[in-house]
Formats: sequence, structure tokens, C-alpha cells
Amino acid sequence: MAAKKTKAKKTSSTKIPSIKSVSTSGSFSQPRPTRRYLAPVTAQPSNNRGANSFPVVAIGASAGGLEAFELFFRNMPEDNNMAFVLIPHLSPEHKSIMPEILSRYSKMSIVQAENGMKVNPNCVYIIPPDKDMSILHRTLQLLDPVERRSIRHPIDFFFRSLAQDQGENAICIVLSGTGTEGTLGLKDVKVEGGLVLVQDPKTAKYDGMPASAIATGLADYVLPPDRMPAYLLAYVKNPVHHLPRHLEQTEAKPLDELQKIFVLVRSKTGHDFSRYKHSTIMRRIERRMAVLQIENPADYVTYIRNSPQEVDTLFKELLIRVTNFFRDPEAYDTLRQKLYPSFSRISLRAALYGFGSPDAPQARRPIPWPFFSKSMSRR
Repeated sequence: MAAKKTKAKKTSSTKIPSIKSVSTSGSFSQPRPTRRYLAPVTAQPSNNRGANSFPVVAIGASAGGLEAFELFFRNMPEDNNMAFVLIPHLSPEHKSIMPEILSRYSKMSIVQAENGMKVNPNCVYIIPPDKDMSILHRTLQLLDPVERRSIRHPIDFFFRSLAQDQGENAICIVLSGTGTEGTLGLKDVKVEGGLVLVQDPKTAKYDGMPASAIATGLADYVLPPDRMPAYLLAYVKNPVHHLPRHLEQTEAKPLDELQKIFVLVRSKTGHDFSRYKHSTIMRRIERRMAVLQIENPADYVTYIRNSPQEVDTLFKELLIRVTNFFRDPEAYDTLRQKLYPSFSRISLRAALYGFGSPDAPQARRPIPWPFFSKSMSRR
């Protein structure tokens, strides 16, 4: 698609949507139920809150991605306090001219990433051809592909690295492309409390990647590329991102609202989270408030009372970390070594229950023992 010479929009022209526009926009605000377990994330991200904190936004795209990139950056103001890392599928034999093309649509600094380059807000970094890329302490690391002729997954690789390094400050976006790239990586971003945006398949030149991402049920927003910047700005500016840790744990009023949320979740799902670690629960609730652009915990209580579907969404959010067990090799190895030999010596048909499975309505799905034993025997 030929690039058009269009001036970048001014910051003042970007309109931040209200909570009503978010909660009543159909599929844009309410993702479908997930059907898969989440991949484990073993690294512990550092505390990214503070005066120097800013989100790192990773954007993955394949075929048709250039047009989506152009629409996105035309509508992203120069002063946004976010760093952007672009992972398009590039030909390994040709030099990338994407920095030059995107510079026509944005006044931000747009460069090709180099090894050891520190990411800064209001800047865009593009992966070089024939490289894999990760991030450590906000520093980009370039790696040679392990097998150059094999099928590579640079988008999943970077999404996962970003989740491990930035935790709650990680934001990933899946744009136009064929295949399923980005689907596995976005799950890790979600596990660590990050934000997931996906291009509306109706606006994508190739809908394979967006459709696969949406099918996980983990997308916070499904939007056309030109509408994503306004939602990102509203999400980043939400006050819940700037609450000091000690206020989360000591203020009486938030704790009072937390108890009300526990009651609402229990009445809808039958599960009582009141004995879970409150700081962990608060982080998940704050994440939902930021996604919905709600600033006051009392307003969130009112919202979930009037929106039963939000109770289901919050319930799934609270269970995300629990489901890591089912993809934890060490857990399966322990059961295989200690439990399976005992059952294999006696005539018993056992059933194991997957507590916390996000795709089971009551978070309890029976797994037949023969299936479980085969799963372990393949490891």
C-alpha cells in the first residue's frame, strides 16, 4: 500500500473515551470466554510503579501490518509517555525501510533497534530483519535465530520477554497477519497483569492473527487500529496506575469495597476469595478498573452490580495464575514420579479435577485419569 504524505495529528486532537463508550461497545469491551490454559511465566517482574514508570507497548503484525501501523501512529500523539516496540514479520534478505515510512506519520523518534539499546518514552523501536529480540530491564537484546530456516515466532518471543520484564507495565497489541503469532505471548502478558489489545478482524487485511488472539478470550479491547491510541492514553492516565503500595493495603475504604466485591463474586460464582492474599486481589481489581477507566473502587462496585458479565470477567482474572499449574512441567513430573506408580499398581479408575480452569463455568472440570497419565508419559 502506497504511503500517503499526511501530517501527524496534534496531541490536543486525541479524544479520550468515557467509561460509557467502553462498557457499551459490544465485542470491543467484552471478550469471549477462553478455551485454553495459560503458559507459565517463571520470572518475577520488578515493581514498575514510580515516578519514572512508563508502559512498554509491543505491537506484533504480519501480512497487512504496515497499513495498520500507519493508522495507529497517525492517531498517537507525540507526547504519550509510552515506549513502542514493533515486531513485524520482515524479509531476512532485505533492509527494512519501515522507520522511514512510519516517520511520515509520527513526530516521535522512530529507529531500528540495536543490541543494548535502552527504551525510552515517546520513542518507537523496530526489530531488525533476521533477528529475535527480547528485553531485560528496559534494554533491548538482539539474538540470532536458532534455526534460520525453521518456523520462527519473534512476536510470541518478545511478548513473553516483555511480560517477564515489565509485568503490569507490559502492553501487547496484535494486528493484521496470517497464522496464530502473538496468541501464546499475549497469555503471558495477561498473567502478569498487562493489557491486551487486538485489531478488529473486520478491519484487518488478514484476520488470522487477530482471530486467534480473540479466541483466547483474553483480549481487553478489540478495536480498529485508529481507535487504539485513545484507549491506550485513557488506560495509562488512569489514577490506579499511580497508587502507592502502602495505600492499597492500609486504607479502610478500599478494604470495605473489597469485601463487597468478594460478596458479589461469591453470590455469582460460588467462590469465596476473601481469604486470598488481599494485595494480589487488589492488583487484579485495579487492573480491571484501569481497563474500564473507573477511578473509584465504590464506582467499580456499582458497575459490577449492574453488569453481571463483569463479575465473570473479574472471576477469570482472579484465577489466571492458578491455571499455570496445569502447564507446569515440574508439577506434572512430581505427580508422575510419586503418584502415578501407586495408581498404576491397582485397579482404579481415578478422576482429577482442574480447579481454576478458566474455561469451566464452575472452575471445576474433571480430567479422566487415562488422559492425565498419557499427558505425563509424554513429558
